[in-house]
Order: sequence, then C-alpha cells, then structure tokens
Amino acid sequence: MFSVIAIITCSALIPLNILGTNNKRGLLQLSIGNLAPESYVIWAHIGIFALLVCWVMWSIIGELRVYTQLRMWWLTNPENSSRANANMVLVTSVPDKLVKDEQRLADIFDVLPGGVRQVIVSRQSKELAAIVTKRDRLARRLEQLLTAYAVKCTALSDQPGYVAPKHPTMRTHGVWGKRVDAFEYLASEIAMCNHYIAQSAKTRHEYKPQSSALILFNQQIAAHLAAQAVIDYKPLSMGRVSTNVDPQDVIWSNLDMNPWNRRIRGYLSFLVTVALTIVWTLVTAFLMGLVQIKNLSILDQFSWLRNNDFAISLFSGIVPSAILALLMTILPTVLRLLLRLEGTATRSEIDLRLLHRYYFFQVWNVYLVTIFSSSIVAIAANSIGSPGKIIELIQTQVPLSATNVLIYVLLLSFIGAAKEILQGVPLALRYLVPILFARTPRALYRAETPSRFDWATNIPTHSLIFLMGFSYSFIAPIVNIFVAIYFGLFYLIYRYQFLYVYNDQRWSLGGLSFPKAVKQMLVAVYISEIYLLLMMVAKFQVSVNAIMRVIVVLGVIAGTLGAHWYIDDVYMPAIKYLPLKKAADVERTPHLAGEIPNVVGNKLGPSDKHLEEPLVAEQRHRRRNWIYIMYGSVVPSFLLRLAIWTFPSVLREKVSDSDEPRPVVPRQLTTETIGDTANRLGMRDSRLTLGEDAAELSRLFACPAIRAKPVSNLWVPMGNSVLFARLLWEVEYYGQGTILVITQGAEISPRGKVCADMDFSLASVEASDKEGVAHYQRTRPM
Repeated sequence: MFSVIAIITCSALIPLNILGTNNKRGLLQLSIGNLAPESYVIWAHIGIFALLVCWVMWSIIGELRVYTQLRMWWLTNPENSSRANANMVLVTSVPDKLVKDEQRLADIFDVLPGGVRQVIVSRQSKELAAIVTKRDRLARRLEQLLTAYAVKCTALSDQPGYVAPKHPTMRTHGVWGKRVDAFEYLASEIAMCNHYIAQSAKTRHEYKPQSSALILFNQQIAAHLAAQAVIDYKPLSMGRVSTNVDPQDVIWSNLDMNPWNRRIRGYLSFLVTVALTIVWTLVTAFLMGLVQIKNLSILDQFSWLRNNDFAISLFSGIVPSAILALLMTILPTVLRLLLRLEGTATRSEIDLRLLHRYYFFQVWNVYLVTIFSSSIVAIAANSIGSPGKIIELIQTQVPLSATNVLIYVLLLSFIGAAKEILQGVPLALRYLVPILFARTPRALYRAETPSRFDWATNIPTHSLIFLMGFSYSFIAPIVNIFVAIYFGLFYLIYRYQFLYVYNDQRWSLGGLSFPKAVKQMLVAVYISEIYLLLMMVAKFQVSVNAIMRVIVVLGVIAGTLGAHWYIDDVYMPAIKYLPLKKAADVERTPHLAGEIPNVVGNKLGPSDKHLEEPLVAEQRHRRRNWIYIMYGSVVPSFLLRLAIWTFPSVLREKVSDSDEPRPVVPRQLTTETIGDTANRLGMRDSRLTLGEDAAELSRLFACPAIRAKPVSNLWVPMGNSVLFARLLWEVEYYGQGTILVITQGAEISPRGKVCADMDFSLASVEASDKEGVAHYQRTRPM
C-alpha cells in the first residue's frame, strides 16, 4: 500500500512543494510548509489526500470482505469445529446456587440449538496444588541427579577396575535434617505425592467450586449464540462469556473473582494506566530536555558543561535513548499485569485488550509527545502573549517534525527489522541456556522450543508507523518512501519467521487481532484528516479559495465517517461470532466446511470461458482463488487480475512430458504434510475432540493441579548400561510404580556432554497410568 502512496505523493506533491514561494531550505523545501497560504497548489494536496483516503477505506473494506470469509471458514473447518474447545464457552461470575447445581446450569443453556452435552464447574484445591508443585520440583531435582550420575558412570566405565560412584546424599528437612540417599528419598517422596494425586482424582467433585463453569454444547453455533446472549437479568451475573476456550490459555486464579470486585479492579486499572501515561509523559519530556542539555551551559550553575564534550554527548545522546528504550520495553509487561489484575479470564483476552491500550499509549507518548515535543514547545513559546499566532505557527512548526518522523521510521526500518530477523535474545538463550543452565535432556529439548509471536506489542507498533506515514503523506511526502521500506522489509521478514520460527499453534487469537488493527488504521486516518484540517485553517485567508478548501476537507472527514459506519454496521458484527446462515449452510452441505471460501466472486475468468471441461475450469478457479487469498493483501486486486490475464500459465502446472497441460489444485496442508517436527517441538495443536468421554474432558478442562497425572516422567540418558541400569530399576522400585524413567532420545557424548535427540517425540512416550509405566519399563533398552 505505501509503495503506491509513496509513488503518487512523491511524484506529484514534491515537485509542487519545491516550486513553492516561501523560500524554505532543506527538508522544509519538500514539504507543504514551502507553499504560500493563498497558493492554488494546495488543492493538489487536498485532492491526492482525499484519493488516498478513498483507497485506504476501499482496501480496508476489501480486506474485511476476504477476512470475514476466511474467519468463517476457520470456525467451521472440521479441524477446528470438531474440537471440544470450539463448542465450549467459559462463563464467569456464576452465582453460587448455579455453581452447586450443575443440572440447573445445564437447563439454562439447554434451550440453545443441539442442547448442552456437559457442564464442567471449575474447582480448586490449594492442598492439591501444593502437592503437585512439590512433586514437580522433586521430580526435576531427581532428574538432574540421575543425569549427573549417568555422566559420572560413563566417565568411569572406560577406566580399568572402576568402582561405581557413590550415590549423592541430601538432608530430609532442611539444614538440620537427617542425611539420606538422595535417589531413594526423592523417589519415595515423589511416590507419596503421586499416590495423593491419584486418590484426589476420586474426590475431584468434592473440591471447592469456583464462580465459573465451562459449558460444552453439541453444536458449535450454540456456543456462539450463548456468548452473544444476555444470560441473567441480575446485574453483572454471568456477564462475561469466552469462546474457543483452551485450558492452557485460561488464567485459573481469576475465575473465582466477585463480579463487583472485577468491575472495581477494571476502573482502578484504567486510572493506573492514565497515571502511567502522565508519568511516562513527564519522563519523556525530561529525557527530551536532556537532549537540549547543551543549552544549560549558559547558566552559571552548569558552567562545568561548557568545555566537557564527553558529558554533553553522554547526557544528550546515550542516556535519554537508553532510558526511553528501557521504559518502552517494560511497559507491555506492566500493562499486561494490570489487565491480569483486573480479573481477565484468558491470556488471549489480555492480548486483545493490550492491542488497543498499548497502541494509544504509543500514539500519545511516542507520536505526540516525543516526536512533536519540539514543535509543541516552539508553538507555545512563540505564542505567549499572542494566542492568535498558534494557528499561524502550526503551518511552519508541524512540518519541522518531519525530520523526527524520518529518523524514527528509519530506526525501526533497519534496527527493528534487524532485531526481528536476528532474534537476539532467543538466539542468545538458545546457546547460553544449554551451556549455563541445561543439565538434563529435558532442558536441552525445551531450549529448542519455537517462540511465540507477540501480537499485542508488534501490531500497535506497525499501526503507529502507518499513522506516521499517512499523516505526513501530504505534509512531507518523502516520509512515505521510508515507510514503504519499513513495511516491505517486515513483510519479507515475517514471511520467513512465520514459516520457520514462530509457533502459534498451542493457542492463538483466532485472527481477532486483524479487526483491532483495522480500527487502529481508522484512528490514523482520522488523525491525519484533523492534521489536514488544521493545516487548512492555518493557511486560511478570507477568500473563496480558502473557504472551499476547509469545506472540502470537512467533506472528506464526513465521507470517512460514513465508510466507518458502513464497516461497523456490515462487517464487524460478523467477525467474532459464527453467523446463523453459515452454520445452516454447513449443516445442510457439510463439505462446504472443508473448502477454501470463494473470495474471487465469479466462477470463470476470461481465460476459462473457452474451456469445455467443467472440472478444469473449476480447478483453475480454485487456483485463482488461492492466489487472491495469498497475495491479495499485498498486491492490489486489479494488478492480480492483470498478471493472471497476462500470464495465464500461473493457473496450471508446468507442461508434462506428454505436452498435455494439467490443472493445478493448490496443495493443502494436513497433519501428514506438516510432518513429525511440529509434534516433536510442541507446534501441533493437540486439543481434545468431541469424541472424548466425559470423564476425560472433565479432567483435561480443569485447573492444572486437578488435571495433573499421578505419574512422574523422568528423561535421562542411559549412560553406561551396566552401571546405570540397576539404579534405574531401584528408582522405579522406590517410586512404587508411579515413576517412569525414559532413556530413549538422550545420550552422553564421548566428551561427557548430555545430548538430546530433537527428532525424538517425548510426548508420545509419556505414560498416563501404571499400565503405561510397566509397558515402557519392559521395552526400555538395556
């Protein structure tokens, strides 16, 4: 988009600005500040900006048209709709009477299509949570000791007349406890914890219920209708309903919160955010003042700065940038903590809410305060005693901030892009963690786990760059060149990162971040239009020309409001929830759920009408549809149509040896084509399907302590089998059938280092019951 904007604005507006009569120099000569207030050339800026606004709004509507179809396809696709979480809602602030009466709670939701299949009341047990935490801590300790012992055994096995190393010892209760064999003590303690966990599974229904429940429906549409319905007439009762619930995504500690407490926390969180904004503004203003610290040398109190170039460069360059970068780094963490303290039920909801909060924070502190602080200060200083000069100063001071915008965009274009492709922190951890901290195969294995993309902080930053570029598209068009470079670099980088680096399969936002980004783009359009209106008012002269310019700009704003109303009225209601018509279509024609939606519109293109085979034409249409889905957000649709019309061969495969063209059907990704790598590294989504029994669903959709398995899996290298095999049997004996030692996929190198096979699927061999423990004990290599 900005490539086209840059070409249009730079080729049309920069020459006009250069020919202005205000005799500006440098970057100002390329901006609208070089034009006289009465110049008719300003109409070109207004016309091109209005054209850009129309194109942006048209692009947003076109993208939303494709997005809504893809969103509905994702919701109804069997790979998603067959999962239990897709047919389930999480209801918070449930009254105590309903929490204790599951049948009555089921009757409330049973009026929806298909009825209720199962009600899972969220429960908690502090004692069980403490036992599970203790068990996991002891298991990790035992795993570390076994791995270290295996390394010692391997090193001694090459020596003649070796003697088995002594078992490590530890004290039972802190410093003053009795010193005992560490292997025997840890295994026995783990066994006691696992027996307690196994017994607690029989009395799971007796635990204290929380004021929340999971409702599993027989049909997906019922879950979406429940999320939109007013469930209770009492204030704040069952007022928050979440769809597409994943147990890993739920914040279980927030499920037992009083609704009034949650509402008060929300107000306090908002006030704290406002206070943070004010504090950040003062800190930013102070840091920007440090940049001008050289001016303080005029005062006698700071005379020591006059000849101290090192101090001036330090406080005006390095210190402000470092402090500002540190503050902006910790800000998302602070905002996330505030949203969590509000009582938000899921992490994905926190990310979606953080999208807007972080964006508006950046708009105020980065865009308005940091970048425009010099212009604002200049306008305030020069208008003291003469308020009438404020409008006049806007047309000269605002273009001066184009330099700050250019610097910021350039920094993010190259430094930000390099940081993204380098992945410095994950890369450092990838090599430092195994060297400094990873002492077991499990730790090495986890160091290879792909990282997640942080939607909540990256999208607001890109929206901020869009705001900078679009707001300066008519003020200083040269900014658009660097904004186009920015988005071009990040497009190429993200295309690689999402294919090979990031893992968003465990739980995701379901595409709901895109509508948030659209709203942020609309905010950017409104801010840009306000800038244009202020510029026209600043250049206002008592003439028909000036009056018409203001009227036309107001008309552009009115047109944007109409397009915004159309977007909110037509597309936004159909984005989050499944429409009844789509559910009815899938119910009537099930195979539609597995087909990629038709975003092209017409079934046959100009090059398909001569085809006699309907199957060939249909396959060519699918290929064209796939091209529009893949590249429609990057390349304008008319250019795609021109490319397909010019090169029709893109709709078919290469000619075979028999010189007979064969139509191409886009290759679909399946669980088989993805490969085992996704499963190994935890990239495959393994959420339960509706085919699971009720007891298993109740366990796996419970809090982490309740769904803990009464079996501890230890992953250690085998080492020397003669010295080490007997110890493994002893550990499993002391574990009383609740400990499984896995030795596959781990080994010790000749140099005595622990190695983990990244092609080994640990999850596939972890047992969940005593029968599984016995099976893997029999099949373990000796």
